[in-house]
Amino acid sequence: MSAFSVDNTPYKIALVCAEPSGDMLGSGLVKQLLRRYPNAQIKGIGGELCQAQGLHSWFDMNELSVMGLFEVIKHLPRLLAIRKSLKQQLLNFQPDIYVGVDAPDFNLPIEAFLKNKGIKTVHYVSPTIWAWRESRVHKIKRAADCVMGLFPFEAPVFAKYHVNYEFVGHPMADAIDLSPDKSSARKRFNLGDNESVVALLPGSRGSEVQQLLPIFLDSLEQMQVNQPNIKAIIPAVNAARESQILKILAHYPNTVVDNVLVTREVARTAMIASDAVLLSSGTATLEAMLCKRPMLSVYKMSGLTYRMMQRLYKPKYFSLPNILANEPLVPELLQDDVDPSVISHYMVNLLTLSDNLTIDEANDAYGDVELIPVKSKGSCLFTIDSNRLTYILSRFTQLHYNLAHDADNQAANVVAQYLSQPQSKIVK
Repeated sequence: MSAFSVDNTPYKIALVCAEPSGDMLGSGLVKQLLRRYPNAQIKGIGGELCQAQGLHSWFDMNELSVMGLFEVIKHLPRLLAIRKSLKQQLLNFQPDIYVGVDAPDFNLPIEAFLKNKGIKTVHYVSPTIWAWRESRVHKIKRAADCVMGLFPFEAPVFAKYHVNYEFVGHPMADAIDLSPDKSSARKRFNLGDNESVVALLPGSRGSEVQQLLPIFLDSLEQMQVNQPNIKAIIPAVNAARESQILKILAHYPNTVVDNVLVTREVARTAMIASDAVLLSSGTATLEAMLCKRPMLSVYKMSGLTYRMMQRLYKPKYFSLPNILANEPLVPELLQDDVDPSVISHYMVNLLTLSDNLTIDEANDAYGDVELIPVKSKGSCLFTIDSNRLTYILSRFTQLHYNLAHDADNQAANVVAQYLSQPQSKIVK
């Protein structure tokens, strides 16, 4: 396979990430592409991880990390300004291909714009058309020559609409051991093997941390009533989040502060070191599943966004492990049910059960699932005993196997296929 474009010049590859999870996915792809094409120019937007692998970023990725349907509105002028400037930068760059990593609301319009000008486009991470607004598939088809997806259940949806779709697997499934070493992870934090440890992951965006971290810390304070020696690890995705976390933590009593470690260590190390994980729903739930840790997943959004999502969202669950398994493996708390009293009760139970349990002990034995009535539509709580926990961990392993496909390399293969195809002349 040639390392050069049809005019015998090094490939120009544009790649745009808009948030930390996309930065992680994009960085692996950038690394693999530069292994194949060492002289390639890769430019666009990315965070610290993509830049470390060789991406030249034209803008600060953090400016694009906005969540929620209505939360976007106040940032819209700046987002539109960045997108307008980015389009011109891309036309000046004249890439051989554009890879939009996730962030469909930002990336798909750019992909459509470039595709109309003869530039090949690939969208990495399928928009959640399987969850809500399936009609978006027509917009995706117009924008992207190909969609690279992370989950096998997505393929039939795209096949129905004759959209080119490639399941590449999930890079995290390749990066995390099937049986993570808890003891080694604890040594990174100077934690003993017998200590009770919970990982707290309130999210990677500033708005998520501001909303959820106080609830998580209130929950920890209540947990300490039953288990005074509980330690908590809070991984911060970047320096801005670390500063924000420390400012919020400063308002809590010493009994909480003295037992909390805020770290820039990667989240998965914190998860592996823990006995249980309390986290915001999203990619982090998948990572906790791959780390084989019991968890409680919560999600809270603005009232307007929540009311709209109630009408549009189709799946029974919102946590990725539950969606992948099509059964309740992860307890979920949604919106008004995100309450410190409920959280603390659940987490103490998970900590107690997981204290001496290893993944090697997970087998097919499981107890009955008892659903607990809750106020808010969509919350999914159920009792977890030791047998049920072993079943959950065994299912986590099965799902891990299903997602491990050497994703970074597979994604690079797809991009390489499109790079090798002739390209129309770019219109500025």
